[in-house]
Amino acid sequence: MSEGTDQAAKAELGALQAALAAEHAAVYGYGVVGGRIGERRRAEARAAYDAHRARRDTLVRAVRDLGGTPVAASAAYALPFPVQDGTSAVRLAARLEERVAGVYSDLVRAASGARRADAAGALREAAVRAVRWSGESVAFPGLAERSGERAGAAGTTPSAPPSPSARASR
Repeated sequence: MSEGTDQAAKAELGALQAALAAEHAAVYGYGVVGGRIGERRRAEARAAYDAHRARRDTLVRAVRDLGGTPVAASAAYALPFPVQDGTSAVRLAARLEERVAGVYSDLVRAASGARRADAAGALREAAVRAVRWSGESVAFPGLAERSGERAGAAGTTPSAPPSPSARASR
């Protein structure tokens, strides 16, 4: 394997690990959303939760396929703001999707072939969910979010420091 190919594989694995960490955080975040969201949007929150669980499972397999050890979920995550009612739950859902879109934009850049197409699909899905939750859109989903502050991969931060393997994958 040439040095360029080796570096590309490392970049792709790192982007996969970051996406996996973001999906772990999104799954956790949607657990909070589901506990506070109003009845009217509960099915939407459940569908997003299920979509993030499926993406997480796909990313675990992709990391293993590249010979990596998938980054584990943290035991808990600090939320970017208090979530005390349905309104703040909707805001959290939008933030989760915006942050996930940003991480998938990195994976689109690092991957190629089918994995790149899958990442682009995940970016699109997260961007659409973000618009549904927030009612607002951005010109370039996944990129605009990169210019703002980032508290963890998906708008939440682990309550404990990441494992050495997680730090190495960043």
